[in-house]
Amino acid sequence: MPVSGAKGVSTMTLPVPTLDHVVINARDDMDRAADIYRRLGFTLTERGYHSLGSMNHLAMFGTDYLELIAVPKGATSGRLDLLNFSFGLNGLVFGTEDSAVTYAALSKAGVPVEPPVEFTRPVKFAGGQGDARFRTVRMKAGIVPYGRVYYCHHFTRELVWRDEWRHHGNGVVAIARALIVDPDPVKGIKLYEDMFGTEAVRDIAGGKSLVVGNSRFDVITAAALEEQFGNAVPDPEGRPAYMAGLSFRTTSLGKAARALQDGQIAGVMRSKDRVVVPAREAMNAVLEFIE
Repeated sequence: MPVSGAKGVSTMTLPVPTLDHVVINARDDMDRAADIYRRLGFTLTERGYHSLGSMNHLAMFGTDYLELIAVPKGATSGRLDLLNFSFGLNGLVFGTEDSAVTYAALSKAGVPVEPPVEFTRPVKFAGGQGDARFRTVRMKAGIVPYGRVYYCHHFTRELVWRDEWRHHGNGVVAIARALIVDPDPVKGIKLYEDMFGTEAVRDIAGGKSLVVGNSRFDVITAAALEEQFGNAVPDPEGRPAYMAGLSFRTTSLGKAARALQDGQIAGVMRSKDRVVVPAREAMNAVLEFIE
């Protein structure tokens, strides 16, 4: 969608929404988070340490990934802002191939973004190692009431999307959906309309949905979430708006169910078209597996 300027329509266009990754906040309890997500059937990369002071594990899929993020216990510097957020889904990250262009287009459109920030993370892999480099463009503080929304520009994709990390016991190959609860979905979707244009947004039962490549972000009411997931929903912890959960595409529901059984995950609900893990078993994020 072209961004209009004072002298008419410019050649600068809004970004196309593509999914880079999603983030589960483990606060300062990474050991527990990593154990849980391995038992959920995900293959996790080795623990990595960002130059900004956080640490992570990744579950890599075809073109996107899941990130577990935390700060070390007892940390007094670094990404201490992670401690201000609840456990659970905390970050929705869009992809960009040129963060400078993305920042310029969003700024011109009036989207409240911070200037790009660059950081690194050492990566070890079979036969070598290197420094993964990233540049992010984030929303300004206070704009997103339910977590962190930003863009990520990868300079070293070969150190992140490695095939040996893409194979998972639960058969997951992609992120199909992220779920956001907002008491007013029309208001909640407005940021994404500003970021990508109204044509990227659809009406759905109980709210609105943003088309994100082959995935989608659903902004729905708490009642709509409960209608879909019953008592498997996360604890909002007093938050009127929050990121609630994820849907994963798997090659086999049977494979996903077996992985969850092997991992001794409690309360799993299975039907003919999905397998659901209650939020209480997945760091306060409801997880759905679909084919």
